Amino acid sequence: MSKQETLKLLNKISQNTLMQTLDIEYVDFGDDFLVAKMPVTSKVHQPNGILHGGATVALAESVGSAASHLFFDNNEFEIRGIEIAANHVRAIKEGFVFATAKIIHKGRTTQLWEIKVHDEKNKLISLCKLTTIALPRK
Repeated sequence: MSKQETLKLLNKISQNTLMQTLDIEYVDFGDDFLVAKMPVTSKVHQPNGILHGGATVALAESVGSAASHLFFDNNEFEIRGIEIAANHVRAIKEGFVFATAKIIHKGRTTQLWEIKVHDEKNKLISLCKLTTIALPRK
């Protein structure tokens, strides 16, 4: 499957999910990473008009979990997120944020992902760490 077909499929399976609600779109991937973008609008603001940390974490977990699905055999395993941590280092009011998930540890059972969320000028907004688990399909 080509890169464009893979991205189209990832975006299609996100329909009618939280990813669609937050307007998350998968935009690039390579051998060890996946990138998604999300618009920063009032829909994802906290009451004081900046990007809500929970929306940022939802973006990070979405891209990390999708990366696990992309890089593991989905016929043999189901992937689940089991822990996520986030450090929010900069606020943003508008534009887009981009989340890049890169594998740190690819174990048979657990995987560790680093997800950097940055703005359109490549300034770091949040740094997240996601642990996923590969469960055998029954």
